[in-house]
Amino acid sequence: MPLMRLDDLLKHARAEGYAVGAYDAVDSTFLSAIIAGAESADAPVIVSFAESHFTHYDFPVLMGAAVVAARRARVPVALFLDHGKGLDSAIDAIRHGANGVMADASHLPFEENVATTRAVVEMAHAVGVPVEGELGYVPGVEGEDAVLHPGEMQMTSPAEAVRFVAETDVDFLAVSIGTIHGRMRDESQLDLDRLAAIAAAVSVPLVIHGGTGLTDEQLRSLIAHGVTKLNYYTALSDLAAAAAAAALDPVNAGCTAGIDAVRAVVAAEVARTCEVFGAAGQSTAALAGCRPWQEVEHLVQFNWSADAAGSAADFERQGRAALLAVPGVRDVQLGHALREDARYRRAWFIRLASCEAEGAYMADPAHLKYADAVFRPHAGDRLKIDYRIVQA
Repeated sequence: MPLMRLDDLLKHARAEGYAVGAYDAVDSTFLSAIIAGAESADAPVIVSFAESHFTHYDFPVLMGAAVVAARRARVPVALFLDHGKGLDSAIDAIRHGANGVMADASHLPFEENVATTRAVVEMAHAVGVPVEGELGYVPGVEGEDAVLHPGEMQMTSPAEAVRFVAETDVDFLAVSIGTIHGRMRDESQLDLDRLAAIAAAVSVPLVIHGGTGLTDEQLRSLIAHGVTKLNYYTALSDLAAAAAAAALDPVNAGCTAGIDAVRAVVAAEVARTCEVFGAAGQSTAALAGCRPWQEVEHLVQFNWSADAAGSAADFERQGRAALLAVPGVRDVQLGHALREDARYRRAWFIRLASCEAEGAYMADPAHLKYADAVFRPHAGDRLKIDYRIVQA
């Protein structure tokens, strides 16, 4: 199945009364296990990449693998930047393949949170990518990522949620109603009345961070009160660590035994939670009701004019650097014709994140500066055409 639009997936989940699980991948084993678990449950799934984990892996490489894995998955998949720090993080994530991003400024005062989130929304919406914002603060108490979320819990106010959504135009809202990042010391006390009030007050799908440690009954209650995206990582990490430790016998088994054990337990937990979230069996309906994610290939065939012959290589270097910096651009390659008698001797191959990104690219100041100052004056003989990429 193709990559799917995240906004459509969550709208479908909200309409049908289930939640889509968002599971953080930290390596290719987690990546394959998350998709295998979702396939086992026949459930749509979100593969997330938390910016706080980037020190543990090469993000562009793992995201590139995720794009390939998502396109050959048997269930709808979206790729998501989790806990992005701001505008630069969002631009970079979209460049490498994310089709949904989070702007996490929940630790800042309300007005600063709004300003940071709105800047990400304006950029991302221009290139067709939905944005999750967070209001209220979900701390870390125990677990692998607890140290990354210090401080005291701040519950989300329904009145502030209305303001926040209106002033930022976020597509999804992560709220704080009693969960934590990491493991629970005691059973979490969820403020379901607060959650219900927020769900009634805002029109966007709601998100819960810190799903680990909640009982199945609590998870179902969250969904019944309006949650349509549930983030789930620490339990996967704990299961993976225990499975790897049990499988790694330095005498009789190599590291691949640990890899296989990790993949098995992570896939099983993803499948189990998809059942709890109500997402199991929703794959076909989600595919029918949601739009696929479609990239665009912007092709420009051209010949340099005679007066540019000595500067062509420099012009091309300038062009690649300038165009790669445009939000929504995923790759820029220059082609040289194989045949000497080709009508056009050069071609720019510019991969754009979406159909919306094509319009934003054409109006972007960095693109226009290069086009007006360098390219158009020296490449009058040219042909431009855009192709929407159709995934079989």
